[in-house]
Amino acid sequence: MATKIVMPPLSETMDEGTISGWLKKEGEVVERGEPVLEVETDKAVVQVEAFGSGVLRKIIVEAGEAVPIGELLGIIAEPDEDISGLL
Repeated sequence: MATKIVMPPLSETMDEGTISGWLKKEGEVVERGEPVLEVETDKAVVQVEAFGSGVLRKIIVEAGEAVPIGELLGIIAEPDEDISGLL
């Protein structure tokens, strides 16, 4: 089953975060709990961990972009899983 990577609320005052960089590339295997990207907040740079295992199928927000909390950043799924409904 596909897992969405969304911008998490990393502090009480955070409205949005900026993607500092992805630690995984599309097509790479991801394990649950493994850091997949770094987000810069108004106070720090924080690693965001995967909530599911599979393959990083799609990066939606590239490094340098600022996005609000809850915004879809990427998708982890099985290699042959249809993710078109999540995009």
